Amino acid sequence: MAGVHVEHPSDGVALVTMDDPDRRNAMTEQMGRDLATALAELGDDPALRCVVLTGTPPAFSAGGDLAMLEDLGRRAREEGFDATATMRAFYDRFLTVRDVPVPVVAAINGHAVGAGLCVALACDLRIVATDAKVGLNFARLGLHPGMGGSWLLPRTLPQQQAARWLYTGALVSGHEAAAAGMALEALPADQVLSAALELAEEVAANAPLVVRQLKVTLAASEHSDLPRQLDLEAAMQAVNYRTADLAEGVAAGRERRPPSFRGD
Repeated sequence: MAGVHVEHPSDGVALVTMDDPDRRNAMTEQMGRDLATALAELGDDPALRCVVLTGTPPAFSAGGDLAMLEDLGRRAREEGFDATATMRAFYDRFLTVRDVPVPVVAAINGHAVGAGLCVALACDLRIVATDAKVGLNFARLGLHPGMGGSWLLPRTLPQQQAARWLYTGALVSGHEAAAAGMALEALPADQVLSAALELAEEVAANAPLVVRQLKVTLAASEHSDLPRQLDLEAAMQAVNYRTADLAEGVAAGRERRPPSFRGD
């Protein structure tokens, strides 16, 4: 059955899969509800350390459901329907990925287009398939970008590159996208998920409190200046000094062994 499935491939790591391959994991209202529910439940788990988000092949997500776009367009033209509130609620369901208190790695194992790419851009880290087609093709559909595309992309790519992608609606290869800085690396499609899980396990091996703190401080840095960021870092470190994990990390460093963090 189409929906969102959650697995736990290793301690502290959750794998979330958008599973509607017949529609290439399109961004439907139901998919949004399912994703928001799954992520909220994971976020309440104190043992969670990292999340990997992917789609059932052949796509990560082909973007917005065309039937939904057609219906909204018809209602707007024929009935004067104002879709502003509808779209705002639609975005919020998918963008709950930004509210997960630990890093989220997007395993872009196939095409990621339009709103589908926006969801990947909302993740903290991305690995993309070399041959995947990615881009924000909204302008080619006669639709202004949504799902945060005009905010997320300029914070991921250099401004001129982001503007070109948005104005032209072009689709580029995963190889080109990674070279531009949209993803950490481009790999053959059958290696993307395993690489993303390996990255997640590397994150999960670190002190859980520090990783969660970094999620907060990296988000704050988008709107902060250096003095305010220094204040925030000092406050975070003051908390760390009271933890057993710091003592373990320092001891492990002295003894030249991997640390074993418990999250306290």
